[in-house]
Amino acid sequence: MTDVQISPSWKERLAPEFEKPYFKELAAFVKSEYESEAVYPPPKFIFRAFDLCPFERVKVVILGQDPYINQGEANGLCFAVGEDTRLPPSLQNIYKEIASEYAVPVESLLQKGGDLSRWANQGVLLLNATLTVRAKQSNSHAGHGWEQFTDAAVKALSDEREHLVFLLWGNYAKQKGAHIDRAKHLVLESPHPSPFSAANGFFGNGHFKSANEYLAEHGEKPIDWLG
Repeated sequence: MTDVQISPSWKERLAPEFEKPYFKELAAFVKSEYESEAVYPPPKFIFRAFDLCPFERVKVVILGQDPYINQGEANGLCFAVGEDTRLPPSLQNIYKEIASEYAVPVESLLQKGGDLSRWANQGVLLLNATLTVRAKQSNSHAGHGWEQFTDAAVKALSDEREHLVFLLWGNYAKQKGAHIDRAKHLVLESPHPSPFSAANGFFGNGHFKSANEYLAEHGEKPIDWLG
């Protein structure tokens, strides 16, 4: 990871981070973990969220916590899973909210699978705060530097871009929102889509339509959440 393979547009903005001591320590830690443990996502997908959504194309940012911990699930995009993989409950609830907002059968979304690259390719940055995790151990790579790196990415977007939409679901994502200039961007917050909290305000939050209305007001093409 010392020669970080990441989208050129992001590499330009985040280059100072790669030279900082914390990132060098993070790179050594992650390399050691992949060599000695089962770690997700596959190495080629660590920076997939950035690669599919270059800096200048970002319209919407969805913040997650860390990758899924089961084999075959994590694919580098928050809330997303690999093709032909069972949809996790949180993603099912995200689809239920979209279906409700757009008055379509939820089955029409469920059958599309959970990869979500179709959103990333439209300008949705699906960013986990921590980009790697040890198998079967949630948050096992927290506190090793990833949070500082992804904070830098969020701050770069906030500082250099205008009229982005940030969707912050759950307390962890809301904390990441401290780096966002709310005078320049739309920040929408709600409980997490997890089955433990979705009924407490995620369902009915209207975030997907609200995001598109804001984008349209500022001359941007809305996201096709149904596509």
